[in-house]
Amino acid sequence: MTADNTVNGTTSIAALNSPFIKALVLQIRGQDSYGFYRNWSDELILKAFVVPKKKKREIPIEGEVDAATQARILVFFRAIAARVEQETNLISQVVVDINHEGFGWALVFSGRLLLTVKTLRDAHRFGFESLEKLAEEGETFVQKGLDLVNRFPEVGKL
Repeated sequence: MTADNTVNGTTSIAALNSPFIKALVLQIRGQDSYGFYRNWSDELILKAFVVPKKKKREIPIEGEVDAATQARILVFFRAIAARVEQETNLISQVVVDINHEGFGWALVFSGRLLLTVKTLRDAHRFGFESLEKLAEEGETFVQKGLDLVNRFPEVGKL
């Protein structure tokens, strides 16, 4: 991290202005009941989501997935649910189940409609190459969910 709070020194303004990134930051700040992140920049808050390939290789996959990583995974999928709610006015929920070896799945659903189904492998190493990749991946999940809501609106309302 550089002195100006940029992640890897190459963060683009477009990535920080992405609707998904804004929803992700809101989810993190919304769960900060003690004000820990009050004075942190958005980039600094998002730094934990950026895990370059070299660093991923250094993270051991033995043992339990740490609580901070589990929280990052959950907040990522909650941001997807929040974006779908913004666009559709359908209440969306998230379920994440990760076993002790780092395998599991994440579901985002509205009513009886599954909007996102993601199989998780090596959850210990959850992260993205850059903030741009984080924004791109999140928006991809959101768009797929919105497509499903548009195809099956009655199922989302059940």
